[in-house]
Amino acid sequence: MLTNTDNKSKNSLSSWWSSGEPWIWLNAAAVGISITAVVGLLLLIAIKGFAHFWPADVTQISYTQLTAQGPVSQEVYGEIVEQDSLPLQQYLESGGDSAVLTANQEQITRWLIKTGNRRINPPDFRWVVENQIQNRSTPDGLTVIERLEWGNAYGRLVRLTRSSGETIEGAGVWDALQEDFERAEGVRSQIEELEQGVLNTLNYELESLRLDKRRAELDNRPDRIPEIDAEVANIRAEYAVEEARLRELYRALEGDSLTLATATNEELVVPLSDILRSWQPNNMSTLGKLGHYSTSVWRFLTDDPREANTEGGIFPAIFGTVLMVLLMSLLVTPFGVIAALYLREYAKQGPMVRLIRIAVNNLAGVPSIVYGVFGLGFFVYFLGGNLDQLFFAESLPAPTFGTPGLVWASLTLALLTVPVVIVSTEEGLTRIPRSLREGSLALGATKAETLFRVVLPMASPSILTGVILAVARAAGEVAPLMLVGVVKLAPTLPLDGNFPYLHLERKFMHLGFHIYDVGFQSPNVEAARPLVYATALLLVIIIIVLNLTAITLRGRLERRYRGVES
Repeated sequence: MLTNTDNKSKNSLSSWWSSGEPWIWLNAAAVGISITAVVGLLLLIAIKGFAHFWPADVTQISYTQLTAQGPVSQEVYGEIVEQDSLPLQQYLESGGDSAVLTANQEQITRWLIKTGNRRINPPDFRWVVENQIQNRSTPDGLTVIERLEWGNAYGRLVRLTRSSGETIEGAGVWDALQEDFERAEGVRSQIEELEQGVLNTLNYELESLRLDKRRAELDNRPDRIPEIDAEVANIRAEYAVEEARLRELYRALEGDSLTLATATNEELVVPLSDILRSWQPNNMSTLGKLGHYSTSVWRFLTDDPREANTEGGIFPAIFGTVLMVLLMSLLVTPFGVIAALYLREYAKQGPMVRLIRIAVNNLAGVPSIVYGVFGLGFFVYFLGGNLDQLFFAESLPAPTFGTPGLVWASLTLALLTVPVVIVSTEEGLTRIPRSLREGSLALGATKAETLFRVVLPMASPSILTGVILAVARAAGEVAPLMLVGVVKLAPTLPLDGNFPYLHLERKFMHLGFHIYDVGFQSPNVEAARPLVYATALLLVIIIIVLNLTAITLRGRLERRYRGVES
């Protein structure tokens, strides 16, 4: 039999459940877990990615490698990249050799070492079981050389040979290398400025004149051809002069070379023209390593990729991602707003409008790859192909707009995200009181004036909410972009100094596709892994920055139309 105390406790518990408070706590717990998971994931990506740029000490490791002919002593220079422990059974199932085990050993500790020098001693990453290591040390004077090709080189400085015949050996090699490297950096800067500046412009002008000549032939205007030929001759003469300058600069880099000694005392000769930079991490202070780290991150953000995207920077991918998102936003916003205005303010509400709204909502759930196929078929082949026939016949059979490019990628993503903008804008229009519209009309304003001066400004926060959601989705899309414009490596940026400056027909690089390509298509998985983490974090940061910009603008508009703008 229940006592009064039991009844009160039961009623109190029943009241607590019926009040909905447990669901509030459960919801708060779910939100907290989600935030913790997201923050933890971002921290993991940040640590894994940006730790890659820290100049780790170069370790000299002596170990025993088991071969068919018996144990062989090995000695390497390299950076310790990773350490992990495996259960004994997993180690044996993965092909590990039981000969390296000790009695009653249940865990296997192994080290992933980046040894570089893959041209003479591949592979440049290798796993070494801790039981095999005989000696490990970090002697001073070991040098890391970052090369244009073949990755890093590790070794001891032996000699520096100059084109003049002078040879420097011993303690003076490092200082002489820094002097020669500064000179080589200056020459490389001049080469890049010449190639990306004058020569690029001249090539663009020559191609434009070639198309002009072809257009004159198609239009049956032979009188234009001698004038075009004269311009071509002048440009080629100027090009020959600049090309001679370029050859002189390249010759200035030839002849100098650096000789390194590997851990096995094998000499490795590296031309100075192939060296991007060098450092001796074992001799560097913490402050020096911080400076090197900052430089490495900056180069990652501003340089072009190299070595099948596993080396170098990602600036073209950053530029392409931001430019495509901005163009997509400019395209999707007016279309989405106009569609929402028509459905809410002009269309007669009925079965047809309800059917259209259902279709719009369903479009938001269509897989993105379907939009990519549609963009390829309609935008690229149909629309772009017809534009080439009408306006760029002189370029055929080479396509101008009839091939994937920036404009088609932006249009495809605009089509992908327009349902979000329509729904968000409609919600904003619904929340505006009818009395405001009636008051504006009563004061003599037309319906159009009411919409553009009263309704749309007050609905602008909702419009920006739709744009924010559209940007967040579009910036991370990869599948449709693979069909309509994104490439592994774009030769030029879509924006440059040549008229019309913004080249909508060009292909471009994208951070999302870069992550996919480096993570799943890379020939050197271990070298690419930290770049995947770093690029993923950078993509998240760009999305956050774009969203925060739109959110800030939305907040300002909300305060303004509530009458509290300072």
